[in-house]
Amino acid sequence: MLAAFSVIVAIQLFFFLFFFRRLADNEQPPVSAESNLPISVIICTHNEQNNLKRNLPSFLEQKYSQYEVIVVNDNSDDETELLLMQMETRYPQLVVRHIKNQSQNLRGKKYPLTIGIRAAKYDHVLLTDVDCAASSDYWIRDMAGMFTPEKEIILGYSPFKSELGFLNKFIRYEAFITAMQYFSFALAKIPYMGVGRNLAYRKQIFFDHNIYPKYPQLISGDDDLLINHAANKRNTTIQIRPSSFVYSEPKHTWDEYWHQKQRHVSTARYYKWNHRLLLSVYSASNLLLYPFFLACIFYSPFAVEGLVLFLTRLLVQSVVYNSAMKKLAVADLFILFPLMDLVFLFYYLKLLPHLKNTKLDRWK
Repeated sequence: MLAAFSVIVAIQLFFFLFFFRRLADNEQPPVSAESNLPISVIICTHNEQNNLKRNLPSFLEQKYSQYEVIVVNDNSDDETELLLMQMETRYPQLVVRHIKNQSQNLRGKKYPLTIGIRAAKYDHVLLTDVDCAASSDYWIRDMAGMFTPEKEIILGYSPFKSELGFLNKFIRYEAFITAMQYFSFALAKIPYMGVGRNLAYRKQIFFDHNIYPKYPQLISGDDDLLINHAANKRNTTIQIRPSSFVYSEPKHTWDEYWHQKQRHVSTARYYKWNHRLLLSVYSASNLLLYPFFLACIFYSPFAVEGLVLFLTRLLVQSVVYNSAMKKLAVADLFILFPLMDLVFLFYYLKLLPHLKNTKLDRWK
């Protein structure tokens, strides 16, 4: 029993010290205030008139010299088209594409995103969603400033807005854990995913790694899979300056949240095998940690040894989390992390059956 628990703790310590510490210790290089790389921002929308009215100005009023914002209106039947026509008269950098037909082959956001990228007149694109808002007027500058001749993919951060209630705290904590993982893996030269709410890449990346025909059945995770296929140890970097964040609207009911997560996790089984292996080992260690800890405490003669191992792991975790949470602007969640860590056991168990679910058929 103690031997098995020791292995589980060792796996956890390995991830904390080899991977997650990289984000905790990361110091972002300065971004040139004179960055003027032309950028095409791409946003897809479907029946989200209110979100457009509320959030689109934060992307259209950026302090940046040369950019366009392409909004792809995917068969909306609300007042989206009228609203976009009105906004076009106020913002010359706004470019609108209306889709009036359904693609027979590309499900979900694949088709409108393809239309948007094909419409982009610049060689570098920056993606976000209509239910998001830029945290500052320097979002484009901060993301575009990370491009170099070698760095073609920029992974950004999209936290959820802080609201009252346990659901909101859990959503924000889960977003932190996800970001800590994909940022840390990228810093370790093993990039495996990005979040389409705040993601930039050279446009040619999209066409060189055209993954959509390979996974026509998927409704979500397109950005994950593109990065999983295209990113490597040389061409990918991260941007975690607070002024580069894009804040997302959180779900307000557990049902909405679970539906969203079910769509997202179903993509993981298409990752590269080494990514699946690493993520599976870490997830398994999380699942087994508390059962084996309790078994050591109550059903073995090694209660003291088990407690020492658990506290060692907790101490390392707290040091790493404290620094990483400050960098990702969720330091208010630090006091809750032991509780959230335990809740994650049930989170993993609930999502496990959905890893192979591809039956969800809507992207909004």
